[in-house]
Amino acid sequence: MNSNSIQPPNRMQPATNANPGFTPQMNHGGHEMFDMHEILSGAINVLDQYMIFRTFVQDNELLDILDRQYNFMLSQYNLTAECFSTGHKPQQETATYMIPNIVPLVYGLKPSAPKKPNQSLSDVKDAGISGHMLGLIKSHASLLAMSAPEITNGAVRRVIASQVQQFIEMAYEIFMYQNQHAYYQVPQLNANDTTQMLQAYVPANGAPQMPPHNKPPLH
Repeated sequence: MNSNSIQPPNRMQPATNANPGFTPQMNHGGHEMFDMHEILSGAINVLDQYMIFRTFVQDNELLDILDRQYNFMLSQYNLTAECFSTGHKPQQETATYMIPNIVPLVYGLKPSAPKKPNQSLSDVKDAGISGHMLGLIKSHASLLAMSAPEITNGAVRRVIASQVQQFIEMAYEIFMYQNQHAYYQVPQLNANDTTQMLQAYVPANGAPQMPPHNKPPLH
């Protein structure tokens, strides 16, 4: 999502506060403050770990993915930090993460050696590094998605929401890399089971008959 679409609503109701002795200086709620600190701290952690991972990467393809994602995340961190501190739309536009090359997924299982924890740093390989990258990106995508609905500042909320899709794309890029190298294999159900699963749900037809609302108000 481009921040060209991050526009304030045409009409916004003024915020109210239950404490008449307190005048908010900026339109940030307390819960939002904690969420945003968790988001920004989490973004720093992902960036720092990507920097550490870079020293272990052996495959140039994975190195390209790591560098591309690092630079994208750094740009999004910077505009998020700016937007949060000012409470306004950031000067830099939010960006769309583009996967350079989408390749067909490889289905099925190939024989592979059983996995076990590394015994030393010499055991660190691209399979493990890419797995750590995927876990970090998926976790941060979940954090962004869970936090966005409760962010009271509209500009910050839309900046955070716009990043969810981008982190999904980055996660898919890593998953695709792992799949192509047989690090992340994708088994399939047999044809009969697949057909049964696909046909397990159908659209609802017609308008639902909603029951009347006849409960008295609580207050």
